[in-house]
Amino acid sequence: MLRVLLAVSLAATVAAPVFSETVVPESIEEIRLSFAPVVKRTAPAVVNIFANRVVASNLSPFSKDPFFRQFFEFFGSGRPRVQNSLGSGVIVSADGMVVSNHHVVGDSTDIRVVLSDRREFDAEVVMSDDGSDIALLRLRGAENLPALQFRDSDEIEVGELVLAIGNPFGVGQTVSSGIVSGVARLGALTGNERGYFIQTDAAINPGNSGGALVGMDGRLLGVNTSILTRSGGSNGIGFAIPSNLVAKLVEQAQAGKADFERPWAGIAGKAVDFDMAEVMDMDRPRGMIIDEIHPESPFARSGLRAGDVVMSLDGRKVDAAQEMLYRMSVSGIGESVEVVYLRSGDERTAIVEMELPPEIPESDVGRIGGEGPLRGLVVANANPALIVEANLPLRTEGVVVTGVERSSRWLHLQPGDILRKINGNRVKNARGVRRIARRNADHWVVEFEREGRRHTLRIGS
Repeated sequence: MLRVLLAVSLAATVAAPVFSETVVPESIEEIRLSFAPVVKRTAPAVVNIFANRVVASNLSPFSKDPFFRQFFEFFGSGRPRVQNSLGSGVIVSADGMVVSNHHVVGDSTDIRVVLSDRREFDAEVVMSDDGSDIALLRLRGAENLPALQFRDSDEIEVGELVLAIGNPFGVGQTVSSGIVSGVARLGALTGNERGYFIQTDAAINPGNSGGALVGMDGRLLGVNTSILTRSGGSNGIGFAIPSNLVAKLVEQAQAGKADFERPWAGIAGKAVDFDMAEVMDMDRPRGMIIDEIHPESPFARSGLRAGDVVMSLDGRKVDAAQEMLYRMSVSGIGESVEVVYLRSGDERTAIVEMELPPEIPESDVGRIGGEGPLRGLVVANANPALIVEANLPLRTEGVVVTGVERSSRWLHLQPGDILRKINGNRVKNARGVRRIARRNADHWVVEFEREGRRHTLRIGS
């Protein structure tokens, strides 16, 4: 009798926060099923993914040494080898759209997807975004597949019961249960960014990546992506990409986009800490203070400037750069958002357009030709689009090296370097660099900037 009473109490706890209407178990069989009804609805939409990619092996013994590797760059030839990866995915449309992680299938050349009923499909990547660690696959020849619906991840509350479904360690599909431990976790590294996640204590292990995090209503709350661990196994701290961001990538992929398009903020800032809050006479640390703002930023056009504190976007709080990027990403290109910010203690409001980074000035990408020592370098004018693409400092100006052909690698210039002077001539634009670099000279002096430091490269006698 005690077991039955405990089970009834648990079922009531499960039902209250997540169902739109309370459902009371009507029989002992229903009580004993526990999570089984949810698993039956959701597990068929969770798949196993087997992916292969070809990578080059570096034969240099100094390939990982930051100093010596430059002297052994051409030591031997890299031998291609096949790298295997194992992960999970979630079917989100009946015609075979599958969500997974970039680190599972990104750059893969051979992908095989196995459903829970043991059907197998070849798959192709239709969009893969390293920054968010999300990848979208299309199953070839698939139709009428079981698919999960998205739930608004902004509705999630700490303490909700969740299930993590995936293929940990390659043992086959498994289900683990837990609760939502946090809904705005920042700083966990995934992809090439430190992102914004749902945290759960449901066991997530290697192989679970790309699997589903579902609620008790059977809808998709997030895509499992990483764990915080020292042993390599689950320690009860797992992270999932919120469903709202996943849904935005799916929306763009279905609209024919090949790459995920994020709105550009054009600002750099940091979370307000206790000391800053005290100086600004705030009751507690809140918001993100703007340290830098690009003149072409849509926030700048709407009146914001360095020193302002962004408090919220469309009513959702913003306490860090990752949170702001997430909020902008789920809003989408072409939308207008209401931004609440503080200036000198006064609360203000602005309407900011969500848009792509502009190509101002024109990048004018081109290769340096001729017979000079700089031939083979690819250069372009810095602009917001290039700053985002090359991950350059926000206020980068001038001519940037965007590519280095094999014939010019001996110069040890690299993508991201900013050219300042060539043979005493101040660099003004990419076209001017290509013109100067074609001139004849006995010796060359190239002044460039890398990571904020000035360097001089001397070539010839």
